[in-house]
Amino acid sequence: MARPDVIRVLIADDHLVVRVGLRSMIDTQPDMRVIAEAANGREAVELFHAHKPDITLMDLRMPVLGGVEATRVIHEEFPDARIIVLTTYDGDENIYRSLRAGARAYLIKDIPRDEFLNDVRAVYNGQYCIPPAVAGRLAQRIPGPELSARELEVLELIVEGMSNKEIATALNITQSTVKNHVNSLLTKLRVNDRTQAATTALRRGIVMLD
Repeated sequence: MARPDVIRVLIADDHLVVRVGLRSMIDTQPDMRVIAEAANGREAVELFHAHKPDITLMDLRMPVLGGVEATRVIHEEFPDARIIVLTTYDGDENIYRSLRAGARAYLIKDIPRDEFLNDVRAVYNGQYCIPPAVAGRLAQRIPGPELSARELEVLELIVEGMSNKEIATALNITQSTVKNHVNSLLTKLRVNDRTQAATTALRRGIVMLD
């Protein structure tokens, strides 16, 4: 039986090496214990249901179900869930979506060991942890207007390298409508052309390549 004050941790990451490294680090702490590991977002949701962990460490990019979606599903059913996004991606859109989905911390994987462990304890104690560098990226996102669902679809196809004609065919809309969406999203992203739109979308995490 674990002591009541032991922080029970669920790790969700599709890379075995990452999970092993996190487990070895966490299990050496007298006040923490890894209770389950998930290799994708759907497993994370299922294991959360099964174990009700105190802390969930959630990677962003995972197969089957991504980290943001898994966070949202868990948070909708368990609003008090303490979920920490732990990722290599620091784009402002990634941060914004994760926090909006219900994450209580957003940490980058190169975080120093002691800082990471202290942040886990802080979130367990009810705090939110947004490192200054992450907060700075988030501040860049907040003033920006939202892309509509259709604009996001168009942007994703631009990133895939499609022309306006190909996008029109794929979405079953006219080329004129595609052009209007492109002009609108260029304005919202504050870029001058499709190439800049694609690179900005990838850099900020608005669109993520498989």
